Amino acid sequence: VRAIIHTATEAGLDFSLLRSVDDVNNRQKRRIFEKLHTHFDGKLSGRTFAVWGLAFKPRTDDMREAPSIGLVRELLAAGCKVNVHDPEAMEVARAIFGKDVTYCAKNYDALPGADALCIVTEWNEFRHPDFDRIKQMLKSPVIFDGRNLWEPRDMQGRGFTYYPIGRNAAATA
Repeated sequence: VRAIIHTATEAGLDFSLLRSVDDVNNRQKRRIFEKLHTHFDGKLSGRTFAVWGLAFKPRTDDMREAPSIGLVRELLAAGCKVNVHDPEAMEVARAIFGKDVTYCAKNYDALPGADALCIVTEWNEFRHPDFDRIKQMLKSPVIFDGRNLWEPRDMQGRGFTYYPIGRNAAATA
């Protein structure tokens, strides 16, 4: 969207509709953090969060404009510890976050002691996890799903508090 806006601007065209789309996209990138903030009553400092998926989209290491960047930076600014995993983008993430986060070779390695799991990229590897294992490893069974990988009722039935994006309410166990 930004590339089209840039090209249109250079050609002297006004693509205000696309600028509006870009604004909505940017607001959506903050939704997971806003839901985290609300769930934990604004008390984020000292908490640990697991983040699965850093790349802009699956099957790439491209993190340009990735929602994970804003989420991780907001969590760090709030005084949180962040454990991250991505099947492809770990080296790119190191260039962005440096030593500020804990890099985990496997997705489950990010979970022990985390207050919640945040799904940011819809990698196939994340679609069919061992939910019992996730529940055992997290401090509490809370998932913030930025990609709507699972059905809220199914997650509630599995005993999770589940926050999808773009759906009205959380499924609470």
